[in-house]
Amino acid sequence: MNTDPANSVTLATIFGQFPLKVLAGEPGDTRITGIAMDNRLVQPGELFVAMKGGSADGHDFIPDAIQRGAAAVVGDKALSCLSVPYTQVENSRQALTWLAAAFYGNPGRKLTVIGVTGTDGKTTTCNLLYQILLAAGLEAGLISTVNAVIGDEVLDTGFHVTTPDAPDVQRYLARMVAAGLTHVVLETTSHGWAQYRVDACEFDVGVVTNITHEHLDQHGSYENYRAAKARLFQSLEKTLSKPQGNPRMSVLNRDDSSYETLSRIAPGPQVCYGLDVAADIQADSVKYSPQGIHFDAVGQGFRVPVTSPLVGEYNVSNCLAALTAAVRGLGISPEIAARGIAAMTGIPGRMERIGLGQPFSAIVDFAHTPNALRVAIETVRKMTDKQVIVIFGSAGLRDKEKRRMMAEVAAELADVSILTAEDPRTESLNGILEEMAVGARAKGGEEEKTFWRVPDRGEAIRFGVRLAQPGDIVMAFGKGHEQSMCFGTTEFPWDDRTAMRAALSEFMGVTGPQMPYLPTQEEK
Repeated sequence: MNTDPANSVTLATIFGQFPLKVLAGEPGDTRITGIAMDNRLVQPGELFVAMKGGSADGHDFIPDAIQRGAAAVVGDKALSCLSVPYTQVENSRQALTWLAAAFYGNPGRKLTVIGVTGTDGKTTTCNLLYQILLAAGLEAGLISTVNAVIGDEVLDTGFHVTTPDAPDVQRYLARMVAAGLTHVVLETTSHGWAQYRVDACEFDVGVVTNITHEHLDQHGSYENYRAAKARLFQSLEKTLSKPQGNPRMSVLNRDDSSYETLSRIAPGPQVCYGLDVAADIQADSVKYSPQGIHFDAVGQGFRVPVTSPLVGEYNVSNCLAALTAAVRGLGISPEIAARGIAAMTGIPGRMERIGLGQPFSAIVDFAHTPNALRVAIETVRKMTDKQVIVIFGSAGLRDKEKRRMMAEVAAELADVSILTAEDPRTESLNGILEEMAVGARAKGGEEEKTFWRVPDRGEAIRFGVRLAQPGDIVMAFGKGHEQSMCFGTTEFPWDDRTAMRAALSEFMGVTGPQMPYLPTQEEK
């Protein structure tokens, strides 16, 4: 993480308000020009934070970091005789976020910070909230798993979907403060919370979309997964008072199974939204169409019509989440909130239609969990009385149980399922597809009649397009906006939207992009 040396601070300064225990080492007047967590990226003058990872231990690379110019080191092992100052803490990964925040002047304390967590719908809800803030005339920023928006600047936050690392989050927040922004919407993942990446963000409002089956390989159980996401709400209690005020409001989904648990543990003020009549803010008179959704948002003292080009019941919930956070958490009028929702036309890779004049619908969506796949297919079922053809995979080195579950959902709800690659990583792709095929067969699927295995994702999308008849819907799930796919340990450039356009242009005999390369093309 490079910074201007003129903006350096001392170790004593960044440890000045450190809320965790220091076990050894006296942070002194050594000046720090940045913070690095990868020894290979250390620049002269930076602080190197050594952390234990899944396959490597950063403490082993301290000599290399020093050789590259690290001015000081922080770790959680007892070490001595280093040529630069060393500070031992209880948990260096947890320490990193507070050190990064202090290095950047604790920017979260100068902003109103709205955090959004959940399994599905986080990015959409964040973007809806961002549009509401803009409609209210507020100077707002956005940090999501897709990008960071700072004024007119849009920054890519990475190939895959997780909260950016703590130094990046704090750097984005500091740039927002410098740009004169007052509010930020921050998407937070369970990995982000489990790895303490957003602990020092000073949240004012916390929002949950839902908590369903996902990432159990990382967290061990649904309860642990839910507990990681619950840290957003627990963090509200620790947010320091801000000159602009901080509501410390928890916004919960009354329709979701997480509600009872979160409502018990979330401190301070709470408000819930949903279709449930017990919700504080409800959706009434809901109407669905291929062109979008319409409903009345009803809360104490107001009823306001809400229209959005987004489709499906799950987007009613996302719209309600954003509206509730804005109205009850930030004091924005319901009418302005509805105007902001209407202004958002779509999210890249979320129910994104791809059209080259073909006589059927082609859609790319990010659904990569059993619940997301279910609601997406149920949504498009209301848009056609013809075939629904779905193309999806399940990632390697991730939750194995959902492979079977997703194939079961598709076998139950879609007419045709095409099982294919989705970041197999170092696992056997054929092994993953076999696990999925077992799930499809368990729900009555017949191979090469109702479901197929096509390992190469580009060929799978081509196959889905070739099967489509007028009025059908072809959907590619699981990658959405992502820009790469991992085989082995290599990230290959990949975009489902480009692949769908390539397949459609070939089908229609019109000019279009070339199908992106994947190594599975050589195995056909």
